[in-house]
Amino acid sequence: MSKEKRVYVLDTNVLMHDPTALFRFAEHDVFIPMVVLEELDAAKKGSSEVARNARQVSRFIHELIEADGADLHVGIPLRMPGSVQLSGRPASGKLLFQTVEPRSPGRGIAGDHAILASILELRQSCPHQVVLVSKDINLRIKASICGIPAEDYENDRALDDFSLLYRGHAQLPEDFWERHEGHLRSWSERGRTYYELRRLPGDDWFPHQFLYFAGSEDLELRVLRLDGDRALLEMIDDYRSGHHSVWGVTARNREQNFALNALMDPEVDFVTLLGTAGTGKTLLALAAGLAQTMDQQRYREIIMTRATVSVGEDIGFLPGTEEEKMTPWMGALTDNLEVLTSPQDGSAWARAATQDLLASRIKIRSMNFMRGRTFLNRYVIIDEAQNLTPKQMKTLLTRAGPGTKMVCLGNVEQIDTPYLTETTSGLTYAVDRFKSWAHSAHVTLRRGERSRLADFASESL
Repeated sequence: MSKEKRVYVLDTNVLMHDPTALFRFAEHDVFIPMVVLEELDAAKKGSSEVARNARQVSRFIHELIEADGADLHVGIPLRMPGSVQLSGRPASGKLLFQTVEPRSPGRGIAGDHAILASILELRQSCPHQVVLVSKDINLRIKASICGIPAEDYENDRALDDFSLLYRGHAQLPEDFWERHEGHLRSWSERGRTYYELRRLPGDDWFPHQFLYFAGSEDLELRVLRLDGDRALLEMIDDYRSGHHSVWGVTARNREQNFALNALMDPEVDFVTLLGTAGTGKTLLALAAGLAQTMDQQRYREIIMTRATVSVGEDIGFLPGTEEEKMTPWMGALTDNLEVLTSPQDGSAWARAATQDLLASRIKIRSMNFMRGRTFLNRYVIIDEAQNLTPKQMKTLLTRAGPGTKMVCLGNVEQIDTPYLTETTSGLTYAVDRFKSWAHSAHVTLRRGERSRLADFASESL
């Protein structure tokens, strides 16, 4: 951001996307057009995320006015309320309002044109550069046509570039052992092999990150613990063979093996799996959940939920109970259960009996009713997590009680929520924020295993 003082004009969609946007412009001033307040007032009714955000913005503005009592024509100091927690420099600019109706062009109009008209009016009396901030691409185009600098709202980005996102695994150099010679000790304990070493420049690891050598599947490691410049590595289990499967499922590639190790570890409370269609995210998560719920009795039941965002046109109201309403959205669960519950003899009776047994331990829940709940000793699968906002992701993860494991699945190439991108998705946000936590693991799955048709379509279309 430029050191020269600016005045940022906020569009309505910025405030409804992030109510704390008022306080994210450091020493610069923030200008709110009158039409933005009108649009916030029109959007405040309802129980949706947008309506809640609109109400929160109005509360923030009211608190600022009540706390300062200054002349609104001069501007209100942007002092953050106690409920706002932001990283980085606190806001020190002023909050400005449109106090006069703009002259032509724009008299008697509303929406985007009213915002542009208010900016043109503001520029005549403001000594600083005026910049429009909007998540609406078309409004930014209109602003450019009018000669108004326009920017996208970027403070909600978890990363500047999605390619920098933590992948959860890294390839070790061929001379790894030689570089650490003299600072390495290994031992075996309870059937597992451990390596303790001193980290050298380039060993930028995170807890539960998976390490491997190119072309070798014999030695795959996991960073078990980091303590200053010391690291404890552990050889991971190999789930590729049939005698070491998870609920009948074996890993078909290296990334799937990493994922099963993370999913089956009781010390890992939060797992994120990111990958394109057909990489096995749902199948692996469900198989690990069934093995730990039905066989090991580690969890009481499996709870599965997802963001109900349509790909195409809405088909209308869905009748029935909460679980019946969610059933059409849970096609992935049904498809994968058919694979996991097929008995060896293949009889219809055995298949039906197995599905009835599992149905009593798998619950489908809507995210609309998650607020206020606490899950105890549950295995929670959040599917299609790329469609969640960071705030929705926080709401779901804070539902976890003692003994609960949360698993988030998603593909950032299939975001259907308006105003969300690869860098602002709640899934990206969670991966980046949890990568340093000692009880979380992330794996990016790259190789599709669904079919050769699905693989080619994913790469070519």
